[in-house]
Amino acid sequence: MPERNIEFGKYGAHGIKGHEAVARQLDALAGYIATPITARRGLTARLNYLTRTAHALTAARAAGLTVTARTLRAWQNGTRTPSRKNLERIEQAHRTVRRENVARYLTARLNRDGRGTRVEVHPVNQSRVDRPRQRAVELRHLNVRNWDRIVGAWAAGDDQELDEAWVDQVVDLGSQWGQYEYVTNIGFAA
Repeated sequence: MPERNIEFGKYGAHGIKGHEAVARQLDALAGYIATPITARRGLTARLNYLTRTAHALTAARAAGLTVTARTLRAWQNGTRTPSRKNLERIEQAHRTVRRENVARYLTARLNRDGRGTRVEVHPVNQSRVDRPRQRAVELRHLNVRNWDRIVGAWAAGDDQELDEAWVDQVVDLGSQWGQYEYVTNIGFAA
């Protein structure tokens, strides 16, 4: 695409890719367990979430949690403690299953029967860029009416597809949409 930045940050601007900011916001809306997994309460909450139903357990196994049922019970009862590697697997499985579970709900809430959701796009921080090289960019608003592809890519963990889906939406900002490929923050609520 002609508006893509090739050497972002060359003159001192800093920010993140727009699709990464969207993923952060969707993660915040997903409502993960706040207690860290290293605390007993956080581990128990995640294990209960992953083993509550047969569907959740199947999804957790597909997401990489491949221990026996006996080991899971021992972790839940507190008689054994998972290794650091298994803690990472539990955390990743919890995030994956949670994303799959809330994706349909988030899509419906964000689409709002075709009315869409208003999105605030905060431009990159140019405080470290010399004056002659600074661009005139400002806070922009965008109404995204179709979130299916964005939320689907986020739920699948597909960064490339999420980037393409987000760029397809941000093009609606007009001929200068490339200035908003990198952003400081993107805000919206469901």
